[in-house]
Amino acid sequence: MGRPRSPAGRAREAARRLADEYPDAECELDFGDPWQLLVATILSAQCTDERVNQVTPTLFARFPEPESYTDADPAEVEKIIYPTGFYKNKTKSILGAARAVTTQFGGEVPDEMEALVTIPGVGRKTANVILWVAFGKPGIAVDTHVTRLTRRLGLTTNTDPVKIEHDMYGLLPRSEVGVFGMRLILHGRRVCTARRPRCAECVLNDFCPSAGDV
Repeated sequence: MGRPRSPAGRAREAARRLADEYPDAECELDFGDPWQLLVATILSAQCTDERVNQVTPTLFARFPEPESYTDADPAEVEKIIYPTGFYKNKTKSILGAARAVTTQFGGEVPDEMEALVTIPGVGRKTANVILWVAFGKPGIAVDTHVTRLTRRLGLTTNTDPVKIEHDMYGLLPRSEVGVFGMRLILHGRRVCTARRPRCAECVLNDFCPSAGDV
């Protein structure tokens, strides 16, 4: 096929090739239900998924559901999640989220963006992870990898995550945006890295506007 020249064309071709490259792309955080995913996503801020997955078994065994945190000692939570960094702020977010889910949503994590972002510690990025991964609804978590790759591929000129999110909805079917985001994250971690992207190894290098220039 010819080299795609429009953002929509590049998005479609990138989605097709990355689907071949990462056919089993999925969230790399370990979780058992939407609440555990919410907690794991909070912990993943400025931390690797691998490190989070080392911490959450102990945390989830001690505090398996939102109601478990009702009388939790913050110091105990802090001790468990300490290896993920920013443990004091993350503890505040987790305890606040537990209170909100318990008192406002009957102990169940909501499956709508408008409700999710009212929960302490849940911004739009975390909400999109929960929507797509836990509930199978359209949602793309625009992290640093997605921001970097969508700009390098010429799919957006924006830097604001919300604007990038909406740009992606305009380029691909909504049902495909979530898994495309997952694959961009994997590709950003493994090939299209921030400082030394391996363009020669990239399956998108023949049509990526930035190939060889970064």
